[in-house]
Amino acid sequence: MNDLVSSQERPKSLTDHVTDEMRRWVITGKLAFGEKLSEGKIAKALDVSRTPVREAINRLETERLLTVEPQRGSFVFSIEKSDLAKLCDARICMEAYALETGIAENPDVLHRSLKACLDDMSQARKAGDDARYLDLDADFHQRIIRSANNPFITDAYQTIAPRMAALRHRLGQHPDHMEKSCREHRALCAAVGKKDLTDALKILASHIDRKEGNYWSKLASDSP
Repeated sequence: MNDLVSSQERPKSLTDHVTDEMRRWVITGKLAFGEKLSEGKIAKALDVSRTPVREAINRLETERLLTVEPQRGSFVFSIEKSDLAKLCDARICMEAYALETGIAENPDVLHRSLKACLDDMSQARKAGDDARYLDLDADFHQRIIRSANNPFITDAYQTIAPRMAALRHRLGQHPDHMEKSCREHRALCAAVGKKDLTDALKILASHIDRKEGNYWSKLASDSP
């Protein structure tokens, strides 16, 4: 076998599987914000020993989905109002830069990419598959980031993407937010199709900049 086989083609380890499952639990809300983890219960639920659970916790700590406190244990991350504001600011900076670059350099490619994702999102909504819609929502914004063709921006965005996914899934429990999300994604895709940078940036900022009001109150209601 060729020694250059990519890691994506290699079988996942037990730790990989446990990490993926625990990450999914945090993102979808099966594990609540601030919840203390029990290695024993997780190991039993996944039918594994505690060793891969501990390794998964270490990995998810690097993704900032979990926090490990000496003498206290491991906890799901929680979000404070000031942190949410800063997270929104970081998203706007990175996504606005990527959107501007994408429209300037490859607007038709970006529009086709967003339109394809939007079509899948619409199908998920029609099917009532909110979990898939929210995963595609994350993919929609990842496509904007990738359109900048800047690996440093892409890497920086990945440091907040898992936590944004967790926030997004909790907001997805509120039908009014989901409907607003659909409208804004459609409007943003249309603005990109028209190569209207001013309108696209305005829509993006409004879509992300939810530091106050309903955005925060809905998230706060899901926090312990």
